[in-house]
Amino acid sequence: MTLRHCKIVVTALSSVFLLAVFFNNTTDPNSNYQFVRHVLSMDTTFPGNAGMYRAIHAPVLHKAFYAAIIGWEALCCALIGAGTLRLWGARGAPAAAWKRAKVLASIGLTASVVQWYFAFMTVGGEWFLMWQSRIWNGQEAAFRMFAFVGLSLLFLNQADD
Repeated sequence: MTLRHCKIVVTALSSVFLLAVFFNNTTDPNSNYQFVRHVLSMDTTFPGNAGMYRAIHAPVLHKAFYAAIIGWEALCCALIGAGTLRLWGARGAPAAAWKRAKVLASIGLTASVVQWYFAFMTVGGEWFLMWQSRIWNGQEAAFRMFAFVGLSLLFLNQADD
């Protein structure tokens, strides 16, 4: 039973974490919008790099990317939060019911891993060469978020019969 409680706490923390991220992005939208704008514009990458043809300069696309990021964070937060409530409800249930209760939180955690790994590290970091920027390089933060959420997903799905 203690291990189940630990898993509920870690899963809940993932939801609270994403709620804070969502809150920051919606209450101070310009700060992180500037990050997205600079990464997509590639205006702080190495001068003359051969990948500049990938840059996106249209503000409407910057805003669409940013809105998609915020929407994805909100979706992940909601899925993980609802999954946490299901886990709480199944905390004393037999193993099969407990395992079924993990599904929604696992989907939310996986969706969050996809965001940090694909959107930030792959698309932002490699396609838009974010790693070249001294000012707008968010790869370390993205990896930290990927690792935290990924470890939460692994822990939740560790056998606990």
